[in-house]
Amino acid sequence: MEVYTDMEQWTKIRRRVLVEGVSKRQILRETGMHWTTLEKILKLSRPPGYQTRKLRPRPKLDPFMDRIREMLQSDVGVPKKQHHTAKRILDRLKEEGYSGGYTAVKEVVSELKRTNREVFMPLIHRPGEAQVDYFFALANLDGVLQKVSIFLMALPFSDAFFMMCSPRECTESFSEGHVRAFEFFGGVPNRISYDNSKIAVRAFLGTHRRKLTDGFLELESHYLFDHHFCTVRRPNEKGVVETTGKYARRNFLVPVPVMSGYEELNDHLRERCLADLDRRARGGPVTKATLLEEESENFLPLPGSAFDACRKQSTRVNSLSLVRFHSNDYSLPVRYGHHQVTVKGYWDRVEIYRGPDLLACHKRLWRKGETAYDARHYLPLLERKPGALDHGLPLLQLALPECFDLLRRRLEGERDRDGTKEYISVLRLLERHSVERVAYAIERALAVRAPSASVVGVYLYPDENTATATFLLDGRPHLQAVQIDAPQLSVYDTLLPQEVTA
Repeated sequence: MEVYTDMEQWTKIRRRVLVEGVSKRQILRETGMHWTTLEKILKLSRPPGYQTRKLRPRPKLDPFMDRIREMLQSDVGVPKKQHHTAKRILDRLKEEGYSGGYTAVKEVVSELKRTNREVFMPLIHRPGEAQVDYFFALANLDGVLQKVSIFLMALPFSDAFFMMCSPRECTESFSEGHVRAFEFFGGVPNRISYDNSKIAVRAFLGTHRRKLTDGFLELESHYLFDHHFCTVRRPNEKGVVETTGKYARRNFLVPVPVMSGYEELNDHLRERCLADLDRRARGGPVTKATLLEEESENFLPLPGSAFDACRKQSTRVNSLSLVRFHSNDYSLPVRYGHHQVTVKGYWDRVEIYRGPDLLACHKRLWRKGETAYDARHYLPLLERKPGALDHGLPLLQLALPECFDLLRRRLEGERDRDGTKEYISVLRLLERHSVERVAYAIERALAVRAPSASVVGVYLYPDENTATATFLLDGRPHLQAVQIDAPQLSVYDTLLPQEVTA
């Protein structure tokens, strides 16, 4: 008999019996196979392969199966880098008496992980819906390598997205990110999905119910969008923004960007978001810009007034003319000491108000325990406390040119007047003029050997306010009856030289 390969013999026997009409008995006589094997060949078009009806027993490992499942279950909620590996499970099982090998443990762990792996439902992405998330990256800002927080809003329908970086993930940067994203997209998505950040969620009231923070509710009330919060530890419910964050980090932030500050980095990210709109969405026939234009028909319109993306706090100024905001202190003019004021904390600055009047504005401090001074706020105090001129902490921040020291030495060297108070009067000019302008006026005054506050003020003219005060008669009835004759200019003619007559 001819020798065939398994599949070749299988095909030959089927053809001889089913097509050529050779009897089964003849085939059994020629091959010597069992009749059940022949029935299987005639029934199936290919060999079925080896199939077991029950799993092979694992006498050494089976008693530890429940223990392996417990170890894998304990990894839920733990960072991936701290999950149990097959090698670690083997080590722990050996401590508990397991005498088998690594291969059996590895096969069981792989099988259990495949069984427990979650399967997801493909979701539809309707136009006008957005997803929001934060991710972190490194950036070199002003020569300092630091970790920055990046707000990301993505539109699943068009694949368009917007990014904004800030020092920290907080209410101020969260609100500012929304304001800039809505302006970038040209409208407000009608539904936005979030994770369960403390910025927006104050408490959990059930699987899908949340008690929201006042800051988030103010933002939602202003723009009138609807919110959706993902199930706890289910980031797949906003998988588009999660994937977009990974793409943005690898393509826009590698290598580590080197910028002068946050605004330059934000300008860079905005330009990259704009350029990305020219890319085709998911390899489709149209660009993201085209899809965004189509999607914008489903946006809510932007409100007529901009949202004030800040955190407000009412507080009282202390005796050092400082107000506390988020573990840091900020100065304001000393005349407002012990007054009640309102502090507005933005992501990049802090503004202090009394009623509608802006009293001071400082760059936002993020490290705890710092103080932001403006030396001009304390200059009026020097007139009552001249001894603080050399020891006032805020005054150390005044980087004054050398001409200021020269002027002070000249003034204090004169014995006929109080030179220190005169010098303080010159310093108070910094409340209305820049250091450069006052330094220029001082140099002019020194050049004409007239070192005084009045001469320095003259050289600041016309910047210096020379408006005269008006004398009012209100509340002075005894003066209202006084009549003053109009001046007669002709009387001055008598002062002219008289002509000599012959």
